[in-house]
Amino acid sequence: MIFAATQLDDAWLIEVEPREDQRGFFARTWCRQELAAQGLDTEVAQESLSYNRHRGTVRGLHFQRSPHEETKIVRCTRGAIFDVIVDLRPRSPTYLKWQGFELTAENRRAIYIPKGFGHGFQSLTDDAEIAYQISAFYAPEAAAGFRYDDAAFGVAWPLPVTIISEHDLGWPAFTAGALSSPVS
Repeated sequence: MIFAATQLDDAWLIEVEPREDQRGFFARTWCRQELAAQGLDTEVAQESLSYNRHRGTVRGLHFQRSPHEETKIVRCTRGAIFDVIVDLRPRSPTYLKWQGFELTAENRRAIYIPKGFGHGFQSLTDDAEIAYQISAFYAPEAAAGFRYDDAAFGVAWPLPVTIISEHDLGWPAFTAGALSSPVS
């Protein structure tokens, strides 16, 4: 696995290192030792899958409030997405900054998203599928989010939004008080 620093503190782009031969290739997509050597969280409590029928679908921006914060490794297994992370950690040098990444089934990249980040994505293709490895069990009482179009972040989504849930449209605008439980 190849770890590339992103513009946001503690977030990493992960690339596979395929070992190829006439059959195709084999590549490691997760390794506790390699993650630990980078100083990253190696806990995996659950794995989830998101399927998105239509191009332009937006999900997010989601996060879990303390003490149920999650580290995630997100990978697109079918189609393509524009994956967005937002640093919500008040003491971070990249606080309130965002970065987007094109994750595709072809490039096989993944994003390591540390605790204290908001996360969302937009499907760039029909039938996009995303796999998540998550460090903590989902706690519905800690689920939170901000609107995908919140001016505090200024995320530049690559496509017009074609589908977004009423739930995601109902998230509040960002205020520091909205993070009522401290995010480290």
